[in-house]
Formats: sequence, structure tokens, C-alpha cells
Amino acid sequence: MTSGPRPIHYEHAAKALDFAFEAIARGTNLLICDEILDTIIFNVLQKEQILKLIKECKHKIELVMTGINAPAEIMEMADYVTELVQVKHAYYSGARARKGIEY
Repeated sequence: MTSGPRPIHYEHAAKALDFAFEAIARGTNLLICDEILDTIIFNVLQKEQILKLIKECKHKIELVMTGINAPAEIMEMADYVTELVQVKHAYYSGARARKGIEY
């Protein structure tokens, strides 16, 4: 999102968050929210929405969230925090984002 979020990004994020809460209601055991932390950076989702998601999962559901620059409040609520270091990424060689891989 080098040019910033577009309306479709807000729609997709809202649908994904709704899906996550529906999965919780259905009793899932594992919920993976790939790149959800990046939605905070771009103001696509609000930190409070993600904190609510964490609270809903706490002690019931394994919640895995990825992304960068997690706010302190989110890291405090997390059971695990891992920081990966990017060594190489195709994007920086000119590759475009691929459906199912980067988004």
C-alpha cells in the first residue's frame, strides 16, 4: 500500500475482522490473522478493535497475529511475541504482490 489505503482495503479489513469474530463464535481452536498488525499502521483498523479480538480469544482460542510494529498494549496482552528479520523479499527486486502470498 505504498500510496496508502483505498476504500477496498477498509472493506476487506472489516470483512476479515467480522470473519474472525464469527470464527470465535463458532468455537474455533486456532485463529490466524495474517498481517493484522499492519492495519493499525495504515489506520485501516483501530487498535481497540484488535484489543477486543485478543480479549475474546484470551484463554480460549490460540490467536496468531502477524505484522510489524505492534503497539505496547498488544504486546503486553500477548502470550508470545516474536520478531522476524527480513533478509530478502521479492518485492524489493520489483516483484508485484501475489494473491494468496502477499495478500
